[in-house]
Amino acid sequence: MEYPFLTGLGLAAPAGLNAYLPLLIAALVDRFSSRIDLDRPFDFLSSTWGIVILTGLVTVEVVVDKIPGIDHLNDLIQSVVRPASGAFLMMAANSDGGGLNPVGAMVIGLVIAGAVHAVKAISRPAVTVTTGGLGNPLVSLAEDGIAVLTAVTAVLLPLTVPFFLAVIVVVLLIALRYVSGFRRRIASQSAADSTPVSTATLRR
Repeated sequence: MEYPFLTGLGLAAPAGLNAYLPLLIAALVDRFSSRIDLDRPFDFLSSTWGIVILTGLVTVEVVVDKIPGIDHLNDLIQSVVRPASGAFLMMAANSDGGGLNPVGAMVIGLVIAGAVHAVKAISRPAVTVTTGGLGNPLVSLAEDGIAVLTAVTAVLLPLTVPFFLAVIVVVLLIALRYVSGFRRRIASQSAADSTPVSTATLRR
């Protein structure tokens, strides 16, 4: 595999958005091409049962993540799965002579996927409240698209991974700014609503 470090980064980051899409893409590429060569024990992904299981998990994740309310519960459950997926993918990409220590690869993948997941998890409730849940499927669809595009690019064009990671960082910063503004509006509204009550109490 050429540029295993960049490939690992490009697979680990989108795992923070969807734990199973990058795993499935890596499995399919390993099964049907020579772009990725997964060593043991990672080669289970590209086995028939591995691909079947991952396809089922991707289907469930894609559907559940677009249902307001249920998606928040899913994000809570995925708080462990998505970082673990990122660590797994980073280790798998660098297992074939990547030159990166397995523990180092695990930590890097864990941190990258965990950071992406954290922003996703804290921003989704703000989307739900501000759009009445109507924006959740659209945001989720965009996240799926970013995850697929980044993972495929990591395998086919690893040298472009830094560009896609920069795009993800910008999107995450925008999401954090959106959440921060949302929280300020909620705080201001709460303060405004409580002021008449406090004044009336003082008059009594």
